[in-house]
Amino acid sequence: MISMHRIHFIIIYCISNDKEIRTTDRFIDHGFPFACSKTTKYQNFTKAARVLGNNQPNITHSMNRLESQLNCVLFTRSNRGVTLTPEGEMLYSRIASAAVQIQDAEEELSASATLEHGSISISATETALNIYLAEKLRTFHTEYPGIRLRISNHSTPQAVQAVKNGEVDFAVISTPAEVEQSLKMVELRPFYEVLVGGKTFTALASQRLTLKELSCYPLISLSDESMTRSFYRQFFLDHDAVLRPDTEAATTDQMLTLVKSELGLAFVPEPMAKELLARGEIVELHLQEIIPSRSICLIYDHHRPLNTAARKFQQMLTKAEPGHPAAPKQAEGVSFISQ
Repeated sequence: MISMHRIHFIIIYCISNDKEIRTTDRFIDHGFPFACSKTTKYQNFTKAARVLGNNQPNITHSMNRLESQLNCVLFTRSNRGVTLTPEGEMLYSRIASAAVQIQDAEEELSASATLEHGSISISATETALNIYLAEKLRTFHTEYPGIRLRISNHSTPQAVQAVKNGEVDFAVISTPAEVEQSLKMVELRPFYEVLVGGKTFTALASQRLTLKELSCYPLISLSDESMTRSFYRQFFLDHDAVLRPDTEAATTDQMLTLVKSELGLAFVPEPMAKELLARGEIVELHLQEIIPSRSICLIYDHHRPLNTAARKFQQMLTKAEPGHPAAPKQAEGVSFISQ
């Protein structure tokens, strides 16, 4: 009788079913669970070989070699076919589950490789999601409905940190951003912002205001910790003005709601204000100073490999679009910091 604890093999999935795995004291062909399973089912080496996409001499040689190594007979051969001996039954009973698990893993990997199944984890800022990422996700989900999507809503610093910590596959953020040298940044699309107000500010729409003159009107801004607030603080300082918001909001959507409610003026991404401007619910005001453009950027760790689904979506994001430069390109407002 075979002492099973002395076999102690490790079955490792390989491309070829003909490779061997070296263990402590003997070789065992890792294809044995498959060969044994099919041989037992069909009671014939030739039929088993055909199902496995192999040939009968290889299967026979594999079984003979294993019997020689274990110093026992695993199969009883006859003109009517082959059957497992008690020793063969004992060995196969211990390793049958391995064949099932490897086959399941192979099918799962195949489904992942063909994008039938899989998952993508993305950290996104509100602006990036609203004016860029949502449309890309819709297109991707239509083409690959079996891929699960997990979207986290973060500020730009939080999104960058999530990538660094390996919590997400990558992040899609809006500049300005501080990115460590260990991370990769790719510009996806530039965008610009507009100054808007409620309908009570319609008379100002025909004028060109200066940043200093804005101090005479109530301003709405994101919180002091946000990168957008930092961006406009510097913009004002560059033109000898000081940004002093009267109202702080948590999101751009909140800012637009407050603008419609006549609580003040706000700088918002043009794509997010476009429909409200077209319907006449808010008005655009014009500045003498030019508001610097910003960018939607992809942040990822190029040292960390992505799964098939995430890699496919990343390729979709970085593909050049009509009217936009091909990636990669360093966006304005992005600074790299040392670790």
